Amino acid sequence: MNAELEYTVMQHRASELRRAAAEHRRAREASESRSAERRHRSLFARFLAS
Repeated sequence: MNAELEYTVMQHRASELRRAAAEHRRAREASESRSAERRHRSLFARFLAS
């Protein structure tokens, strides 16, 4: 395989990895914020119930 093609393939793979990492980070942040909302809501509900 010539160097130019190898370089192109490497760049493509790197961009795919970056994209996957960004998606993973977004998904993790979304699930963390959902669980945080749930925690706050339950504390608020307890406060209202007392």
